[in-house]
Amino acid sequence: MNALGAIPVLMTTELSWLTGLTPVFGLADASILAPKPILEACIFATVLIGFIGIIWKRNLMMKTLAMDVMSTGVIAFYVLVAARPGLFTPILIEGRDVDYADPVPQAVILTAIVIGFSIQALMLVGVMKLSRDNPTLDTQEIERSHTP
Repeated sequence: MNALGAIPVLMTTELSWLTGLTPVFGLADASILAPKPILEACIFATVLIGFIGIIWKRNLMMKTLAMDVMSTGVIAFYVLVAARPGLFTPILIEGRDVDYADPVPQAVILTAIVIGFSIQALMLVGVMKLSRDNPTLDTQEIERSHTP
């Protein structure tokens, strides 16, 4: 990074609509490509809404949906943290000497998505089992009917 705060980046047409800059090979201002605080606030709000939904909602289906919203927010946060300008897909091409993105965090995020999906499916099966025994999915009603 030089004294002007610019970093060498290959600006493609995909990035040009996002940044508003014309595609060039050279220096691009890193502050333009950095994650925006509004995006961070939206992701934090998504996680917070999911967490509040898990605590306050009484319906088991709504609790399952709130858990999925919170999981989506956490995954979006990891993607936001891992997103850095100037990194390329790890595909080797002769004559291209650039910094490659680490594929391990991408694999971890894909694994987190699959695990979240399987946990949601398991929770829905549990809700289906409870709905067979109870006419309602309200947690307080279920607790009252099964309390000795």
